Amino acid sequence: MPVGDSERPLLSLGLWLAKEASDAIPRATTTLLVIAIAALGFFSLLKRRRIAKAPLPPGPQGVPFLGYLPFLGANLHRKFAELAETYGHIYKLQLGSKLYVVVSSPSLAKEIVRDQDMMFANRDPNIATTIATYGAMDIAFSSQGPHWRNLRKLFVRKVMSNASLDASYRLRRQEVRKALSDLYGKSGVPVDVGEMAFLILINTVMSMLWGGTLKGEKRDAVGAEFRKMIAKQSVLLGSPNVSDFFPAFAWLDLQGVEREMKRVHEWLDDFLQSLIDCAVGGGTNELFEQKEGESGRDEQKTDFLHIFLDIEMDLEDNQSPIDKNGALKAILTDIVVGGTDTTSTMVEWVMTELLHNRNVMNKVVHELAEVVGEDKMIEEHHLPKLKYLNAAIKEALRLHPALPLLVPRMPDASCVVGGYTIPKGSNVFLNVGSIHRDPAIWDKPSEFRPERFLEDPDKYDLSGNDFRYMPFGSGRRICAGLPLAERMLTFILASLLHSFVWESPHGAELELSDKFGIVVKKMNPLIAIPRPRLSTPELYMST
Repeated sequence: MPVGDSERPLLSLGLWLAKEASDAIPRATTTLLVIAIAALGFFSLLKRRRIAKAPLPPGPQGVPFLGYLPFLGANLHRKFAELAETYGHIYKLQLGSKLYVVVSSPSLAKEIVRDQDMMFANRDPNIATTIATYGAMDIAFSSQGPHWRNLRKLFVRKVMSNASLDASYRLRRQEVRKALSDLYGKSGVPVDVGEMAFLILINTVMSMLWGGTLKGEKRDAVGAEFRKMIAKQSVLLGSPNVSDFFPAFAWLDLQGVEREMKRVHEWLDDFLQSLIDCAVGGGTNELFEQKEGESGRDEQKTDFLHIFLDIEMDLEDNQSPIDKNGALKAILTDIVVGGTDTTSTMVEWVMTELLHNRNVMNKVVHELAEVVGEDKMIEEHHLPKLKYLNAAIKEALRLHPALPLLVPRMPDASCVVGGYTIPKGSNVFLNVGSIHRDPAIWDKPSEFRPERFLEDPDKYDLSGNDFRYMPFGSGRRICAGLPLAERMLTFILASLLHSFVWESPHGAELELSDKFGIVVKKMNPLIAIPRPRLSTPELYMST
C-alpha cells in the first residue's frame, strides 16, 4: 500500500527511533566500559601516588656498599629484637644489595598474613635453601603458583587429614612404646633428651612414611649421624651468607656456605634415595629394613610415602615440567626434617622449662595421673583431656618458637604496610619471637606461666588466627605439617612425663640460653635422668 506524503515524516521518525533503540544497548555498554576503565585508572593512579608518598620504614644507616651487614652478628633473632626497641615495630635493613624489612607487632602482621596475604605469599630462597630443597620445590620455600598450590593441596588433604593421621596412629604408638621400653632399660642413667626425642621421631616418621625403620644394628649410629647433618643444615640455612647479599659475587662462595651445604645435601639425598628404594622394593638395604608383617604396599596405603608415590603424577606444573623425583625428595625433606628437627627441639625446650619450673612439672604429672592413671599407658585419645599439659606446651612455644623469624615472605609488587612502602622483591621477616615476648601484649612475658593459656583456652590456638600468638605462622603459608607436629609433640611429651620421673643430674646447672639457626635450639643439650613411675614393669614392655 503506497505511503502518502503526510505519513512520510511519521515513518522517518519511527525508523530513527528504532535505530536509536537498537544502538542504545551497545552505547550504554561502551559508556559503562569507558567509565569502568577511567575508574580503574583513577584508583590505580591513587594507589601509585599513595605508594609513592609512603616512605620506606626507618632503620639503621649502615655503611656504604655493605649496608648494615658488618653489624648484624650471628644471633639474628636477638639483634632484630634490639633494633625494634630503637626503630619501632617495622624497620628496614639494607644488607648488601638486598632490602629486608622486619615486622614485630600483631597489627602489622595482620596486614601481611591476612589483609595482603596473596601479595606476600612468595618466597625468596637463599642459596643454601635452594640446594636443600631441590631448587625450592618443597612446600615451605616454593613461591605460590600451580606447583605450590597443587603440592600443598595434595599434602594437606591426603597426608595431613584427620583420617590419614588416625590411620597411621598404630605406627606412631608402636615406635613411642618401643622408645619407652628402651628408656626403661636406662633407668637412673643420664640421657640427652633432645637426642632421645630425635631418635623417637626419626623412627616414627620412617615408620609412618613407609612402614619400615632404620636397621636395628645401625639405628642409633645412623640416627645420630642424621641428626648431626640436620643440625649442620639448620645452621647453614640460618647463617647470613655474603653470597646472598651480593648475588654478583655468589660464584666466589667466600664463606664456603654453598660448598658445605652441597656436602650435607649429598648425604641427605643418599639417605632419602635409600629410603625410597627400600620402600618401592619392599625389602631391606644398607640403612633400612621392612618391619615384620608389613608389606611395602599396604592395601589401605596408610603409609605416607606410598601416598606420595601414588600422587607423583600430579606433581607437575602444566606450564613447565618439573623433576618429579626432585619434587618427591623435596616434600620428603619437609616431612622428614620438619617432622624430626623442629619437633625434637620443642620436646627439649618443654622438658627444660618443666625441669626449671618444678611446680609446673608437678601440676602436669598430677593431671596425667588423674586422666590416665598409673596402671595404663598414654593413648592419643587422652591428649585432648590434658588441658594443663597443652597449656604448658603452648607457653613453651611462646617463649621458644622453633622458628622465631618464621620463613621470610616476599611481596610480588610494591605495597604499603603500616604507612610505609614495602618495595617489590624485598624480604619481610615476621618476628614472632618479639611479639611473643612483648610486655604490651603479655603480662610478665619472661615468666613461664601456662595458666595464661587456661584463662581462655580457645583464644590462643596454634592456627595463627590470633596475631599475638603465631608459633607456626599464619595465613596461606602457615606450617603445612602442623596437624602431625601437634599430635607428635603432645604424644611424646605425655608419654615421657607419664611413664618416668625426670631429674636433673646432681650439681648440673639448668640453663635456658639458645643458639640461632633456622631452628633455634638450646645452647647446651638438656641432660636428665629418667626413673620409672608406673605401677608395674610389664607396662613398659607393651607395644
